[in-house]
Amino acid sequence: MSAVETQTQMGGTNPHANIIKFTMLLGGVVFLLMMVFGLLMRAAQGGLIDLDPSLFYLLLTAHGAGMVGSAALSGAAILWYFCARHLDLRGSIYLAFLGLFLLGVVLILGGIFIGQYGGAWTFLFPLPASSGGAWGAGAAVSFLLGYLLIGVGFLLFYLEIGLKVSARYRGLLGGLGWRYLFGGASDDLPPPTIVAASSVLVFNTIGIVFGAAVIAATIVNLLFPSFAVDPLLAKNATYFFGHVFINASIYMAVVAVYELLPDYTGRPWKTSKLFVGAWAAVVIFVQAVYFHHLLQDVNMPAWTLALGQIISYASGVPLIGVTVFSLLLYVKGSGLKWDLPISLLVLGTVGWGIGSIPAIIDGMLAVNKLMHNTQWVPGHFHIYLLLGEVAMAFGFAAWLVKDRSQAEMSGLDILVFRAYTLGGVGFVLMFLWSGASSIPRRWAVHYEEWQLQSQLASLFALVVVLATAGMVIRYTLSLMRRS
Repeated sequence: MSAVETQTQMGGTNPHANIIKFTMLLGGVVFLLMMVFGLLMRAAQGGLIDLDPSLFYLLLTAHGAGMVGSAALSGAAILWYFCARHLDLRGSIYLAFLGLFLLGVVLILGGIFIGQYGGAWTFLFPLPASSGGAWGAGAAVSFLLGYLLIGVGFLLFYLEIGLKVSARYRGLLGGLGWRYLFGGASDDLPPPTIVAASSVLVFNTIGIVFGAAVIAATIVNLLFPSFAVDPLLAKNATYFFGHVFINASIYMAVVAVYELLPDYTGRPWKTSKLFVGAWAAVVIFVQAVYFHHLLQDVNMPAWTLALGQIISYASGVPLIGVTVFSLLLYVKGSGLKWDLPISLLVLGTVGWGIGSIPAIIDGMLAVNKLMHNTQWVPGHFHIYLLLGEVAMAFGFAAWLVKDRSQAEMSGLDILVFRAYTLGGVGFVLMFLWSGASSIPRRWAVHYEEWQLQSQLASLFALVVVLATAGMVIRYTLSLMRRS
């Protein structure tokens, strides 16, 4: 056992606690702002407010990039914090990562709100260069350079974790637990957090490299239009990167459950062969499943479309069959006392599992033809984020500033938790109802027949925004008291 493990397991302070607390504050404020953007867009679609379509698409771009970015940032903060319980990580590397991330955010926001870039967070080629006069090449370059800097920051982040895992567990295979999976000794078995961290750094590093390649090619095309880029190849690389990156954000955050639930239940989350095998499957599935984003591309080889559908079915097994099921077993009969942190962490894990179900449905070819370009799709990934990763992030943040003498939720905590949960459930159900009614996604203006769902969604979104504001204020006041 390392000195770092000994110190943290005996109750020592985490050397990275202060910068992680700041990161979570930053992430919480951005989450809240992006939710306000989402509320404005749904209210506009419901005819409740007038919003210029050009402004709608700027907000849509900022909302997508901001929510994905905040999810990735908070997930990374959670992963770093708990990896520091087992590894001697350098704080300077995290500061460099955070600096690159924030610089990238400045370039992204400049491209959107100064340069008027409104091509959505997916930057799908050749849209950045084909705006119809809505924005110039400079705005698109600024937006994409911001992404590139964030990607470099994450590569630096994963490099540090990878080096320390390799040194501590005799190579990355040791950190993944794959030696143990194939008959190796269990005398130096990594804890669940290290297995998760090693798995995420493998598939997200690959995803970021593909994303950086297509971003760099798109920037060159913007500066030198004669530089040719194959649109189908670019689309594959873009969706491979996007799918892997947003999923990695959730997989990073779930380590908070592995580390904190045992404190509440008294039951350690053990590294078993089933656990290691599930994470090994995740490494493969999270990369291969991106084909389900391309089921409507007739130019794709048939085998890729079949693979996208099959892996869509299989990808829910490690999540629902291992993490969610194990969580319920750990909680059942444990007698844990529910407070705000553990309630949000359990909500996030269960919400993440439930969110995979509409994703699997959309991965069916027959369904995909009808519903992929409808609001069904934002419905499923809002479940992933709103009731999944974001709930985990706020649960971890609440734990960071938890009053250890308070064993149960206060009346205000109960109100905030119930408002967030019920508001979130109602909000995502409106997306799924809209998708089942064939209402298209990404439309700034809705026909009157489509507006009821948007109006109800706006009401639920307002509840979520108020609950989130309550959690951000609670966290900020707790930080101020402690400082």
